[in-house]
Amino acid sequence: MPGRHRNRRRFHPATSAIAAVFAVALVVSGAFLAYRQLAEPACSGEAPLTVAAPPEMAPALQETAAALSAQKAEIDGACIAVQVTAADPADVAAAVAALRGLSLTGVGQPSGSTQVPDVWIPDSATWLARVSAAAPNTAVQEAPSIARSPVVVAMPEPAATGLGWPTAKLTWPALLQQMTAGTKLHIGIVEPTRDSAGLSGLLAMASAASTSPNAQAATTGALRTLAAGRSALRQDILARFPRANDPAAIASGLGAAPLSEQAVIAYNAAKPPVPLAGLYLEPAPIALDYPYAVMPGIEPERQATAGRLLEALQTPTFRDRLAKIGLRGPDGGFGTGATTPRGAPEVMGAPAPAASPTAATTTAAVERILSTWVAVTLPARMLAVIDVSGSMLQQVATAGGATRAQVTLEAARRGLGLFDDSWAVGLWTFSTELDGKKDYKQLMPIGPLSSNRTKMLSTLSAIQPKPTGDTGLYDTILAAYQTVQKDWDPGRVNSVVLMTDGDNDDNNGISHEALLAKLKEIADPARPIQVVILTIGDVSTDPLNQITKLTGGGVFSAKDPAKIGEIFLKAISLRSSQPS
Repeated sequence: MPGRHRNRRRFHPATSAIAAVFAVALVVSGAFLAYRQLAEPACSGEAPLTVAAPPEMAPALQETAAALSAQKAEIDGACIAVQVTAADPADVAAAVAALRGLSLTGVGQPSGSTQVPDVWIPDSATWLARVSAAAPNTAVQEAPSIARSPVVVAMPEPAATGLGWPTAKLTWPALLQQMTAGTKLHIGIVEPTRDSAGLSGLLAMASAASTSPNAQAATTGALRTLAAGRSALRQDILARFPRANDPAAIASGLGAAPLSEQAVIAYNAAKPPVPLAGLYLEPAPIALDYPYAVMPGIEPERQATAGRLLEALQTPTFRDRLAKIGLRGPDGGFGTGATTPRGAPEVMGAPAPAASPTAATTTAAVERILSTWVAVTLPARMLAVIDVSGSMLQQVATAGGATRAQVTLEAARRGLGLFDDSWAVGLWTFSTELDGKKDYKQLMPIGPLSSNRTKMLSTLSAIQPKPTGDTGLYDTILAAYQTVQKDWDPGRVNSVVLMTDGDNDDNNGISHEALLAKLKEIADPARPIQVVILTIGDVSTDPLNQITKLTGGGVFSAKDPAKIGEIFLKAISLRSSQPS
C-alpha cells in the first residue's frame, strides 16, 4: 500500500546450513532410536496371569487384557500376559472345592475342563462365602467389587404394565401373594444352587415368606411353586418368555423370573417381539457384585500382575466397557454410553441395612435356604409310617375335639399336596401285631405319585387306629429302614418319615440297644437313608435322637398335637440330601 513498507527478513546462507545440519541429526538420531526399539526386546519375558470370569463380563476383561498387552505393560521388566476364560461361577466353585475333596450344596462335580485360576471373578460374593465355609483354607482376604448388577424380577412388558410398571413400587410379599393365591402367574427361576441371581431371588422370596403368619408352610409352598418352574440354565428360562405379542402367547408363556439387570438388558438388545421389564422389587435383594478374588497360594509374581490388572479394572475406561455390556460400576452407576432401563434407578448400590432381606447376607442363611431348597425340591423316595396305636384315639382339645389320628392324617394329606409328581411315596401303619405277628402293615408300596396320588389320598382317609394296639416302634423303624434300603435310589433323597404319639411299648420286640447296633451294622454312608421322626404329645425324644444320629434326619416334636401340621412341614423342609 502507498506510504507502507513490508519488513523483509534477510536470507543468511550460514543460518540455513546450520539448520540443515540439525535437521539431518534429528532424523538420524530418531532413526537410530527407532532401530534400537525394534532391535531390542521390549520385555525380558512374560508375567502370566489366568483369570476366570462369568461369560457376560469376559468380553470387557478380554478387551482390557488386550489393551495391556498392546501397551506392553510390564511387571519388573516382564510383559503382562493375561489369559481370560469365560467360566460359569458354579463350575469354578466346584473345582475349587474339589481340590480340597469337598462339594458344595447342589453344585455337583466340576467339569474336566474347568481349572482353578489365579484370579477368580464370580458374579457374586456369595460364591466366595460358600467356598470358604466349606473349605476355610481357601478364604480370600480381600475381594473388591469391580462391577454391579441389581437382581430384578423380569416380566413381559405387557404383564408388567398391568401391575403399574414402571411407576408403581412393587414388593416381594406382593409377588409371593400372587404366586400362592392361585393366579395364573407362571414364575420360573434358574437353579439357585448354581445361579447367583436365582439364589438372590430365592433369598428374597424366603424372607418375604418368613413374615407370613404360617412362615414354614408359606416358605415351603413358595419353594415348591418356584421349583415347578425352574430351569438348569439361564438361556432356558429366557427361551420360555413369550415369543409373540398376543394375549394367548403372553398368558401361556413364562410370566416372571428373578434375573440380573444385565441379563434383561442383553435380552432386550436382541429386539425380541415381547421385551422384558425389569421390576426393582422392595426390599432390594442381594445384587451381583463381581468380586475380584486373588486365589490364595499363587506366586508373588502373579500376585503383582493381579494387582496391576486390578488397577486397570478400576479406571473410567473399564467402567465404560462395562456399560456397553449392561453392567454398572461397583458404585451402582453406569459408565458412558449405557442406556438405563425403564424404571431403573440411575444409581443402585447395596441396600440399606434396614431394607435388606432378613439375614440374607450371612453364609449360614445362604446354606440354610439352599439346603431347604434341595430337600424340598430334590426328587424324593419316601416311606411314610403312621402310628395307629390305641392312644391315637385320644381327643385333642386344641383341635376342636379331633383325635390325634385325625390331626395326623390331615397333616399327611396336606403334606402330600406339596409333593410334586416326581416323588415316590409308600404308606405303612404300625402298632402291634397289625399283620400277623408284624407290628407294621404295608398299605401301599413305594411308588410314583404321578400314578398313585389319588389312591394314596383315599387310603389315608380310610386309616383307623387299633383300639387295643400298643406301640411297636423299634421293630417298625428297623423294618422301614431295611425296606427303603433294599431299593435305594441314587437320584433321590431316600427317607423314612414316621409319626408317633408314644414311646416304644412292645415287650416282644427288639430293644433300643439292639436296634442301634443293627442300624450301625447295616447303614451305608454311600447310600444314606434319612429317618425323620415326628412325635405328638409327650414322647421321650432322647432314644429317638440316638437313632437319627446314626441314620441322619432328625426328631421333631409337636407337644400340642394340633401343631402336627406345622411340624410335618418343618420336618419335610429340613431334610437334607446328605446324612447329618
